[in-house]
Amino acid sequence: MTAPVRNDSFFLMLGVRVDAVQIPDVILRIEQWIEKRAGCRYIVLAGMHNVIRAHNDPAFRQFINAAALSVPDGMPLVWLGRLRGEKLRRRVYGPELMEAFCEQTASKGYRHFFYGGAPGVPERVADRLSRRFPGLVVVGICSPPFRHLTPEEDEEIVATINRAAPDVLWVGLGTPKQEFWMHSHQHRLRVPVLAGVGAAFDFHAGVKRQAPAWMREHGFEWLFRLLQEPRRLWRRYLVYGPQFVYYVCREALRRHAPGPDGS
Repeated sequence: MTAPVRNDSFFLMLGVRVDAVQIPDVILRIEQWIEKRAGCRYIVLAGMHNVIRAHNDPAFRQFINAAALSVPDGMPLVWLGRLRGEKLRRRVYGPELMEAFCEQTASKGYRHFFYGGAPGVPERVADRLSRRFPGLVVVGICSPPFRHLTPEEDEEIVATINRAAPDVLWVGLGTPKQEFWMHSHQHRLRVPVLAGVGAAFDFHAGVKRQAPAWMREHGFEWLFRLLQEPRRLWRRYLVYGPQFVYYVCREALRRHAPGPDGS
């Protein structure tokens, strides 16, 4: 595969930075960070839900904007990026990014740690990906409790991760928990890359079904997921979705409104 040119272009959406990158760009960037080992960087998924949450919550917006990469995970972000002049062909879908990185780098010996998911889920993720991509090196798995960890438990998890010395720590805690966790643990972990991939753990473990590819690529994944988990996701799509449309339209009108001099 031809290495993509590094792309430092980005656009702001409701005050949230969205990097105009595609999956090959992200894979290249991760490999560069592993090679340089200059601190710990984290990647977040910028979808409609995260953008509207960040718009309403300045602290969460800080977690998103402090990321080394904030990738366009949702199709609305891709469409809006195109309107801003960005050459975005597809979304950077978390499960696909995780799968593509494992597939394309399995022979390179990178060390993977899977952190998140319900009990048994990270084990299944590690087992399935290792079977699919021979040579994949898994150095650790952890399914933390859903409750708040005690300081002692948190210290033990950090120590466990650092002892395992992964090159990539895949974080599947769900939003906004995973963004807060990566931001607050960034300077305590001796890991080049943290990647928050949301529901990727459940999908790759076979616990939940993914939407068909045509729905994911045309902006209808939300409907599939809402029908699968209405009690958990109704607010995300039926409340935050209309809010997102309203705020984006309002921002666009303000941006194109004439100035005081009529210009």
